[in-house]
Amino acid sequence: MTNTTPALPAPEQVAQRAQEIIVAIEADPEFGAFTAAALKYDEAWTCFTGFPVISNWDLATDKRPLLTEGLRALSLKAAVYELGGQDEDMTEISVAVPVDEMMHAMIAQPQLLARIAERVGISVIHQTDKEHHDYAGGDYTHTAYVLAWGEPLARYWLDHSEANRRLEILDGKYEAAGFLRSGKAHTFDFAAA
Repeated sequence: MTNTTPALPAPEQVAQRAQEIIVAIEADPEFGAFTAAALKYDEAWTCFTGFPVISNWDLATDKRPLLTEGLRALSLKAAVYELGGQDEDMTEISVAVPVDEMMHAMIAQPQLLARIAERVGISVIHQTDKEHHDYAGGDYTHTAYVLAWGEPLARYWLDHSEANRRLEILDGKYEAAGFLRSGKAHTFDFAAA
């Protein structure tokens, strides 16, 4: 028996549906509360490998534009899921690391997001073990994004190779400060002085 994976839907169709989805999300009566809650998540934004790859990263000025990018990415994924035969594996299209990190902040508001998604009539698909951070200009995600909203902001939509280059630089700086494995360990014992 041959296991066949459905083909990704045409980027033009995904772009059109994603535009409709984001307009509906933004028109939802709980969108304001959802936005406030997702942006309030800033107290928990301690990832060493997501947002810090952005040059001169500043939470105060970057969180709102990143919310827009995260919503666009979720809308693209919802469109792929809907148009692609509801295949969760296929839905995990490539997303740039900082944008993916913002999606985590949005998904951390599960009740609000679930109610909005139900009213809009979409499924929000995001599974960490199936994520693709191999986004690159010209790939499927980029093509659909450009068709929907024009060229993505390069500040946030970093190609995978550039994000990895920046992570190597960050790793060196983290290690010099005592943080190991991109912040997954450290050398501090917190002994009283």
